[in-house]
Amino acid sequence: MTSKKYMTGNLDLTKHDAGTGAHRSRKPVYMDFLPPCNHACPAGEDIQAWLALAQAGEYEAAWQKLLENNPFPAIHGRVCYHPCETACNRAYTDQEVSIHAVERFLGDLAMEKGWQPQFDAPPGGKRVLIVGAGPSGLSAAYHLIRLGHTVEIREAGPVAGGMIHFGIPAYRMPRKELNQEVQRVVDMGAVITLNHRVDDVEKERIEGGFDAVFIAVGAHLSKNIDIPSRDARKMLDAVSFLKSVENGEDLHLGRRVAIYGGGNTAMDAARTATRLGCEAVIIYRRDRDNMPAHDFEAEEALEEGVKINWLRTIKEIDNTTMTVEVMELDENGRPQPTGKTETLEADALIMAVGQDTDTGFLKQVEGIEFDWDGTVIVGPNMMTGAEGIFAGGDMVPSERSVTIATGHGKKAARYINAWLRGDSYQPAAKHPIVEHDKLHLWYSTEAPKRAQGELSPEQRLGGFEEILQGYSEKEALFEARRCLSCGNCFECDGCYGSCPEDAIIKLGKGKRYLYDYDKCTGCASCFEQCPCHAIEMVSEDAVQADQE
Repeated sequence: MTSKKYMTGNLDLTKHDAGTGAHRSRKPVYMDFLPPCNHACPAGEDIQAWLALAQAGEYEAAWQKLLENNPFPAIHGRVCYHPCETACNRAYTDQEVSIHAVERFLGDLAMEKGWQPQFDAPPGGKRVLIVGAGPSGLSAAYHLIRLGHTVEIREAGPVAGGMIHFGIPAYRMPRKELNQEVQRVVDMGAVITLNHRVDDVEKERIEGGFDAVFIAVGAHLSKNIDIPSRDARKMLDAVSFLKSVENGEDLHLGRRVAIYGGGNTAMDAARTATRLGCEAVIIYRRDRDNMPAHDFEAEEALEEGVKINWLRTIKEIDNTTMTVEVMELDENGRPQPTGKTETLEADALIMAVGQDTDTGFLKQVEGIEFDWDGTVIVGPNMMTGAEGIFAGGDMVPSERSVTIATGHGKKAARYINAWLRGDSYQPAAKHPIVEHDKLHLWYSTEAPKRAQGELSPEQRLGGFEEILQGYSEKEALFEARRCLSCGNCFECDGCYGSCPEDAIIKLGKGKRYLYDYDKCTGCASCFEQCPCHAIEMVSEDAVQADQE
């Protein structure tokens, strides 16, 4: 007889072992597992929870649930690279759930309806200074206010938003929505002082009567590469270039512009240059498979007419020409020079080889230590070596993205709150992750995701209008309902309908089910019929041991 094996935690269950009658050796237990989308989110969103509310049409409740962890859904629904979708179990069925598009729908709807965050701030808060009004600083301010503290932000630039404003072009992040999400933090009580560069943290802390400081200075300094040039005026750095375009400056780039680098900033610089009427060509020393930019960024750049010269490095610049050397990848994927050179015509060169954070102003603060690249070393609680001074975002050793910075702000706020209140903060333990092979999808699930509308390449080049369009309510509702609710019961009645002993009791909508173990034989029919793996078959010996 052939047996079918099921994996249930540490217990193997075979089909021919199912019914055990009076000699039950295992019992079904309702469980909650961690869906992979939640686990992958750098901002720590409870994605499955707010998707469940959205699929029920409870949009404001979904938005409020989302805001518990991420204050900027309209921003993140546009600029986050959604690792949650890369992890989505539904990708094994047809296509991943378009989580970011539903998040954007909720964020935009909230601004349209004028919804405001609902929370009860505990009394007894303190005063916190935040240096930097980028995503990390704004996120920390938002969460600290929800935790009952008074927050003031000092921002060296003329507007809040940091690199979201100056580093992400308007065709990906329109300024109206960006400004409205920032304004929400101000409306909650955050005081933002613009054009105020902090050079002496301790002095600002003492004079302002602040009890703690969170520093979140963005990576605004472009890295330099020594390239011999006879006309330095022809060279710009990508961050300064994007800032100048944002400020409406006339740059006189010429007809043809070269961009040196293969990251997302290089793609943004090239695509921005095309919108200014230039012919843009990217020069990158690796091939497409090894570029740091996301593939869709390169694809959209190519659609818009940007040319990309892979496996090339610049050796010298001379007036309107530059000498580039052809590279080849070795067995380890590293680019190696070949000695072969080419001549490329370009009126200007934009350097996009990475950014650094200016942390020099912290070197005078006793106790703060730095990594080799100038980033600030922090402990697990986000505090630097100086008591009461915390740091996060681009200025600490970590990957860099808007969502990671936002997550740092939330994490720091929780540790700052605990430190200010003389308490300790311990993140809740996470449930085990439920992978796709744990799901029992007995029903038809084929329903490909809804694509977002977008401007054609020809329409894009006319200006900086947003490329991707948002979902309609019908599309957002459909997409939310594609969620498989991995690892958590959504009351499909699969277990209830399959139990041959009527051992499952329905508790009412939203209350799930209960087992009558006096009737249960441990046959595992409920386990086999649970599509989202919210039931485990647990050894009776293990249950008894836990009870003892």
